[in-house]
Amino acid sequence: MKSWERIANAALAGLTLAPLVVKVDPNLNVILTACLTVYVGCYRSVKPTPPTETMSNEHAMRFPFVGSAMLLSLFLLFKFLSKDLVNAVLTCYFFVLGIFALSATLLPTIKRYLPKHWNDDLIVWHFPYFHSLEIEFTRSHIVAAIPGTFFCAWYATKKHWLANNILGLSFSIQGIEMLSLGSFKTGAILLAGLFVYDIFWVFFTPVMVSVAKSFDAPIKLLFPTADLARPFSMLGLGDIVIPGIFVALALRFDVSRGKESQYFKSAFFGYAVGVILTIIVMNWFQAAQPALLYIVPSVIGFLTAHCIWNVEVKQLMEFDESKTSSSQDETTYPKSGKEE
Repeated sequence: MKSWERIANAALAGLTLAPLVVKVDPNLNVILTACLTVYVGCYRSVKPTPPTETMSNEHAMRFPFVGSAMLLSLFLLFKFLSKDLVNAVLTCYFFVLGIFALSATLLPTIKRYLPKHWNDDLIVWHFPYFHSLEIEFTRSHIVAAIPGTFFCAWYATKKHWLANNILGLSFSIQGIEMLSLGSFKTGAILLAGLFVYDIFWVFFTPVMVSVAKSFDAPIKLLFPTADLARPFSMLGLGDIVIPGIFVALALRFDVSRGKESQYFKSAFFGYAVGVILTIIVMNWFQAAQPALLYIVPSVIGFLTAHCIWNVEVKQLMEFDESKTSSSQDETTYPKSGKEE
């Protein structure tokens, strides 16, 4: 594993486990955990070949409407059905999904200690009665799935906030690592649409807050507080993953040009500023805030200002990751990230 990745993963684990050892201010915990998750996910997204599937402009424009339909559906489910029943079904779903996410997150580390042929030899399994459906995996995937299965069983039975957070971090890292916007134009369309989506559902309806409080699943990070009336401070995974895939695109843009963290630094700094602003306003008004209201302008604003300063607006806007050659993506980045 790369040295930067070991350090970042260790720091991320330390922040997650810190409340068990010492008292950590929940506001600081929110900021550091969110930023470190984005950082780790961004660097894990840098791979030798460009993504085979990327989001189109049409998909980006439809995404807020699809998200709204799903959010409203969940609200109605909780309103007309038993909350325990809905959460029981969701627990089963996230139990399976969590095994895949946690296994994929652990896999790069586990691979280092297994024989090479365990990592390379594919096993093909066909579904009974549906032989056209098949799953390809290696022995390494099976080994990685063992701790993931036990961990998800602990989460399903105990619903401990720490288990919730670790699964949430795995979902976030995998989302940032695997999802690709393709271009900054598509990213801007997606962020602009979700900017409006977040404001509408938080400020103008009770839907978002109601679903977030009722939804007993790892779609949010929980940070214990000393306030009995509000025992946990929450941060939705969407506030990490959605801006994170945009910041990751900035990093891969730098990689394709052989630059040293040029635009990644400004986009990542913008994300950190946005999270900090969210926390400040939330504490000032003592009310839930749409985090993307502050994160989206900060990320796009800092990146745009940096781009204008370097007079490289055209290069940034014309960047299309699906057309990036593999030879460009093989650029080693950064120097401290060379394989050991």
